[in-house]
Amino acid sequence: MSEVKKIATRDSYGRTLVECGATNPNIVVLDSDLAAATKTGMFQKAYPDRFYDCGIAEANMVSIAAGLAACGKIPFVSSFAMFAAGRAYEQIRNSVGYPGLNVKIGASHAGITVGEDGASHQCNEDIALMRSIPGMVIINPADDVEAVEAVKAAVEYEGPMYLRFGRSAVPVIHDPENYTFEIGKGEVLKEGKDVTIVATGMMVDSSLKAAEKLAAEGIDAEVINIHTIKPLDEELIIQSAKKTGKVITVEEHSIIGGLGAAACEALSENYPTPVYRIGIRDVFGESGSAADLLVKYKLDGQGVYEQVKEWLAK
Repeated sequence: MSEVKKIATRDSYGRTLVECGATNPNIVVLDSDLAAATKTGMFQKAYPDRFYDCGIAEANMVSIAAGLAACGKIPFVSSFAMFAAGRAYEQIRNSVGYPGLNVKIGASHAGITVGEDGASHQCNEDIALMRSIPGMVIINPADDVEAVEAVKAAVEYEGPMYLRFGRSAVPVIHDPENYTFEIGKGEVLKEGKDVTIVATGMMVDSSLKAAEKLAAEGIDAEVINIHTIKPLDEELIIQSAKKTGKVITVEEHSIIGGLGAAACEALSENYPTPVYRIGIRDVFGESGSAADLLVKYKLDGQGVYEQVKEWLAK
């Protein structure tokens, strides 16, 4: 059996910006002294006259992007999620969200898999922050194929958007020849009847692995990939909940304010269903390798499997 290909979605981001930039001269990229890490350095090399290094001044970078968007450009602003969503929140809210400007926020190094940089850089709250801004679209791709299509969709979409990318290489689970991306639409990756697992980002792979382990024990889990956190595909989640009667959400993010919260809100208003949220449980991260941290916080395939089994037993 051949080894599964792994690609970090931040690499997908940089590569696709270059591709889109070749045909759309309105695309401009702004970074905050992290172009090598966010992979926007690829765009800088290809189109130096359309790249702006704003230094360690994320709030100013967002304000500049707002001005560029008001002039008809399509600005992508990039930094670590902690700084893109956290440090620049006020500017995103007031200068981008409030006027509904066409600014795309490419946030890399999200979640605990930033690893050794520790809690100060591990942003497990960014989705919650961005969900609170009216009109903000939030996309968290599961793999390289989905990340590429998400960036292309962002170029075409008119309005503010937050794109969440990871530092670590993750398995490619989609076939590019047979994959269609649509903002606001999830996908069923595995049909099931006993429990619904709704996952996002790199947790989609962990959830598929968990589903395999559950299947070996006679538990038929349905696995849904939700790449768009906002607007959420409520119809798909509710439809699956009606079939299985039990829902589990899985995210590399705090269980407060992210995918789990969004799913609970949708279900409680439309089809009350027992829900268990798997994610970071109201704690800060810590320094360690990405692999070790996923194990510690039970977000690897084995950890997700164990949590699902424990909850179903109750």
